[in-house]
Amino acid sequence: MRKFYVIDKYKDLKIEIPQRQTKHSAGYDLATMEETIIKPQEIVLIKTGLKVRMADDEVLLVFPRSSLGIKKGLTMANNVGVVDADYFNNSYNEGHIMIPLLNFSKKSVTLEKNERVAQGIFVKYLKTEDDQINDLKRKGGFGSSDS
Repeated sequence: MRKFYVIDKYKDLKIEIPQRQTKHSAGYDLATMEETIIKPQEIVLIKTGLKVRMADDEVLLVFPRSSLGIKKGLTMANNVGVVDADYFNNSYNEGHIMIPLLNFSKKSVTLEKNERVAQGIFVKYLKTEDDQINDLKRKGGFGSSDS
């Protein structure tokens, strides 16, 4: 079963576990774990303090909240984040979910602690009939599966 957890080293910081906001919401809101200032044209990795466990045939897709660009002048630098099941508890960073935000505005933007900036949606995925994997061991995130 899928479940969010707080990263061990942040257990004392009162990080909120993501929740869906309405009965029919697909996404679990992901929030900042600390206040962050993003300067114009800067990309910052936003720490959530969270990791997620899910089934082997699932992925967590991370999208920016719809208001992020309009109200804040921010977007996700990678457009959509892909959190694979084997990212959970990896040896590099325990599977810490981080969100790369780009400030495309002309002024610095301050994100408050616990400000919701993205949403994660769990999706099952399919494989081709001739699927072959390299069987690499994941070491971390952001490009770690090709190292």
